[in-house]
Amino acid sequence: MAKRILVVEDNDLNRKLFCDVLKSQGFAVEPVADGLEALDRAREFVPNLIIMDIQLPNVSGLDLIEAARRDATLRSIPILAVTAYAGKGDEERIRDAGAEGYLAKPVSIGPFMAAVRGLVDRVA
Repeated sequence: MAKRILVVEDNDLNRKLFCDVLKSQGFAVEPVADGLEALDRAREFVPNLIIMDIQLPNVSGLDLIEAARRDATLRSIPILAVTAYAGKGDEERIRDAGAEGYLAKPVSIGPFMAAVRGLVDRVA
């Protein structure tokens, strides 16, 4: 059975790119454009990995990561954070919130897939 990945990304092109690449690698993918829907969709979809944009309208990806870590259903799902705003201290804040992985945009496909596989394979 294909591993399941929830992609939370408000940018249409980035979301499509992430989803297309993941699908081409055999993953089942659920795209989410609105961060306010992310946790509900995660509970329904029960992914093996959540890819979380940090800069979302209406809600911060950091807040969503922290909320997922407090949620009994979502707590154990690894999260790969992606952000265009990779400033000093951002990676530490993101990891402190509960993300297991971190990538700065623009994301190259090789490192992206390496990070995805590293996190998905940990949760066999």
